[in-house]
Amino acid sequence: MSSAYDVSKEELASLLQGEPRYRVDQVWHGLWVEAQRVGEITTIPKALRARLAEIFPPSIEVANDVQSDLGATRKWVFRLNDGATIETVLMNYEDRVTVCVSSQAGCAMGCTFCATGQAGFTRHLTSGEVLEQVMFAARAAAPRRLSNVVFMGMGEPLANYLVTMNVVRALHEYRGLSARHLTVSTVGVAPAIEKMAKTGLPLTLAVSLHSANNKDRDELIPLNRRYPLERLHEACQFWMDTTGRRLSFEWALIDGVNDRDQDIDELATYARSLRAHVNLIPLNPTPGYLVRGSSGQRVHDFREGLIELGVNATVRNTRGRSIDAACGQLAAVTNARHKSIPVRSA
Repeated sequence: MSSAYDVSKEELASLLQGEPRYRVDQVWHGLWVEAQRVGEITTIPKALRARLAEIFPPSIEVANDVQSDLGATRKWVFRLNDGATIETVLMNYEDRVTVCVSSQAGCAMGCTFCATGQAGFTRHLTSGEVLEQVMFAARAAAPRRLSNVVFMGMGEPLANYLVTMNVVRALHEYRGLSARHLTVSTVGVAPAIEKMAKTGLPLTLAVSLHSANNKDRDELIPLNRRYPLERLHEACQFWMDTTGRRLSFEWALIDGVNDRDQDIDELATYARSLRAHVNLIPLNPTPGYLVRGSSGQRVHDFREGLIELGVNATVRNTRGRSIDAACGQLAAVTNARHKSIPVRSA
């Protein structure tokens, strides 16, 4: 059964044939502007709400709901209609509200330090399943407005390229989100980066780099064997030249693995040539990768080393680590040590 967010306005009009023409606009507004479930759009008659709710049951349901950072970070484990599970994280900041969505159930990229990669791949998500994560988060964020969507949850967004781009366009055109507030993350699917650049959408691109030499990156990110750093550099250069948008490199700092002085030099050389910004992320612990994140002092020294070499670098404020909601920790596992919090109406 498809989601209401898989349906075009023309298809909706066909479904509502026989109803007054303005009903289509009412339903469309309820879905996309108000982020309402079809059964809760009060501007349409109760009987029509019930009919649409039967046609479009929710594609996701809450299996677990946990919070951290004094409620500022909230993670949901969602169960899909076929039993697969995904995770979505809502983050409230002073100046923005961001949702981190999953694009796949699991991930086939096999990055050694990432819990999702360790868990393996189940399947691609549909556009509706991704969009329902966004709309669920928008309801939960109210009365604040959801301002940013980042494709940094479970899965490799560019391995599910058509769905990712359908979602991006829909959020931009129907939800009214600025393309600059939509961030797509990738471990380096070079041809898809180039394809995305040609769309003309001024998205934000975040590349999970984590090593700037092929030997180490082959171990951390197996996809590097297919698209090594030289090929990735070509794609990033094409992105810059085509979009005029700066990109960022994500770098999870791992003690003794990619936080050495030579790593500073290699990263600086690679990032400088692309005028890229570097986001440093202290490695978040995962059960399947028994190494430590870099110490606070080493994170500081690593950043200072990059800055001295002319690279713009910042340290990301880790959110949600205590509920396994931080970068690299999403694995759709309901952990017994997490206190489940009753789900309020969203």
